[in-house]
Amino acid sequence: MNIQGLLDDIVTENNAALQEGAVADYIPGLETVDADQFGIAVAMNSGETYRAGHSSTNFSIQSISKVFTLALAMALDGDELWTRVSREPSGTPFNSLVQLEQEHGIPRNPFINSGALVVTDRLLTLTADSQECLQTFLRQQSSNPLIQVDEMIAASEKATGHRNASLAYFLTSYNNMVNPVPRVLNAYFRQCAIAMSCEDLATAGGFLSRGGRGVDGSVLTADQVRRLNAVMLTCGTYDAAGDFAYRVGLPCKSGVGGGILAVVPGICTIAVWGPRLSKSGNSSAGVTALAKLTARTGWSIF
Repeated sequence: MNIQGLLDDIVTENNAALQEGAVADYIPGLETVDADQFGIAVAMNSGETYRAGHSSTNFSIQSISKVFTLALAMALDGDELWTRVSREPSGTPFNSLVQLEQEHGIPRNPFINSGALVVTDRLLTLTADSQECLQTFLRQQSSNPLIQVDEMIAASEKATGHRNASLAYFLTSYNNMVNPVPRVLNAYFRQCAIAMSCEDLATAGGFLSRGGRGVDGSVLTADQVRRLNAVMLTCGTYDAAGDFAYRVGLPCKSGVGGGILAVVPGICTIAVWGPRLSKSGNSSAGVTALAKLTARTGWSIF
């Protein structure tokens, strides 16, 4: 299979999809991004990496960070985390307060904002500095020691993160937050503001397609990775998980920075980036590219 040629073709064909949707404007730092960029990278389990388009351009990974914080929490905490957060699709916006109240402070899954705040809170307890732990992990798994927080994006997150603050205090009212809310919010905003390229992201996520094996040893057990990938498939793309399963057929996690991380178990990890988002908050060009890639390679898990 000529994977490089396929990626080049997808980038060429994706011009129309690049114009669909709009960049996230509720975080001021994201609306200034050049929306006409698109990148894709495929990191094979056999060691090769294929790339095309703006694959080396850094972007804010936003909610994709939740995959890695969840992996770290699972590695350190086993199944204990699941007493504080569920594993069900939400069917409501990722920052919903209504659902959290209806379910008495237990978030539906770790990929909506309330669930991610619970994971960050737990990771803070387990590590003392969850953001530094995450950054170190991403540097190790990507083999890029220069990965860091985009301070401008982090400041934008903090200045506009009122709904996230509401969620955190709401969780506290239900005794589902242990650390002080400002500390949890600061760690959460900074983890979302980490900047990576498609190449870095695909490489860092490699343990998800290798049964938990990272660059220098085991990150998770094979069973833990299977479960994490299952949560990605059902909950990783906001309230569009069904459409992703139908069109792409892979475990995915998206972020409002325009990135998507996809996993082909046993074969590779894929990262795409296109800043314009659909109404569900997923990269329009990224979804189109992933659908074409799985259709032409047969990599869908279905």
